[in-house]
Amino acid sequence: MIGTLEIILIIIAIVIVFYGKGKTKMVNKIGKVVNEIRKMGI
Repeated sequence: MIGTLEIILIIIAIVIVFYGKGKTKMVNKIGKVVNEIRKMGI
């Protein structure tokens, strides 16, 4: 069964592929979101 983190990573990969121009800003934001989710314990 696919977990929450795997779904998030798949979505991140799709977003990076389609919106590659603003990669650095987006990657920073995604990293912050993933860290927040880990802190919450989801």
